[in-house]
Amino acid sequence: MGNATGPARNWNGWHFAALIGGNAALSLGPWFVRLADTGPVAAGFWRLLLPLPLLAGIALASRQRLIGFAPGVWWAIAGAGTFFALDLAAWHVGILYTRLGNATLFGNAGSLVVMAWGMVALRRWPYRGEWLAFGLALLGAAILFGRSLEIDRTTLIGDLFCVLAGLLYAGYIILLQRPRASAGNWALVFWSSLVGVPVLLAVATALGETVMPNRWWPLIGLALCSQVIGQGLLIFALRHFSPLVFGLALLCQPVVAVALGWLAFGEVLGVVDLVGMILVASALVMARNSARDEA
Repeated sequence: MGNATGPARNWNGWHFAALIGGNAALSLGPWFVRLADTGPVAAGFWRLLLPLPLLAGIALASRQRLIGFAPGVWWAIAGAGTFFALDLAAWHVGILYTRLGNATLFGNAGSLVVMAWGMVALRRWPYRGEWLAFGLALLGAAILFGRSLEIDRTTLIGDLFCVLAGLLYAGYIILLQRPRASAGNWALVFWSSLVGVPVLLAVATALGETVMPNRWWPLIGLALCSQVIGQGLLIFALRHFSPLVFGLALLCQPVVAVALGWLAFGEVLGVVDLVGMILVASALVMARNSARDEA
């Protein structure tokens, strides 16, 4: 997932299609995790491992170097990859216990944390719109948590795992701020994935999960849609849109996730659920848009 922080440039239909398609591809991830016959953390392990040769090839074809970085950059990449792996571990566990729409929304909650981190770095108080974003997020999350608790306590636990994933993803984004100055996007995706592979394998093994699958297609779909197609399309579209447009496009993810949850797993949302999701989604759009102030 990318963060656009520069001014919007000229864009055409291909750029817009890439923006929407990238978000749609990423939103398929929870569906593939549910279909995998491995454990959820093990599914994350395969998500990072399978596309590594392809990611390296894309980076080299894009003339992005994979070696020769300063020691500080390597340490930042190692930390970011670890955070990314733990993010996937928490998120994939949460996906099994809560509704796909909730999992997608809360998994993106890192945008709010990154916004807060930007304020700390600049040593300033939130603007009015940022206070509003925090307020909407808290209110929407409270509504969704309450609805999950009405369904089952396990569903609420799934929500909390997805929120934890969003916090860990924020750590990944923050730690990559320095490496982005000297490494290309594809190189960073490759190295953060490589770092995360042993972390996820260790966690999956410690939890006693099934690691070797009997059917490969959900894991291959997860790897391609999440690590290659989704991120690739967003990287292609990244510099052509403002943070506000990127934030609005982010809303494609919960919409697709809700549709998949309904069609594939019979997950039905009520009016109260939709209100909570709209509140959280609005907060995420505001958080993405505030990125232009931290650039």
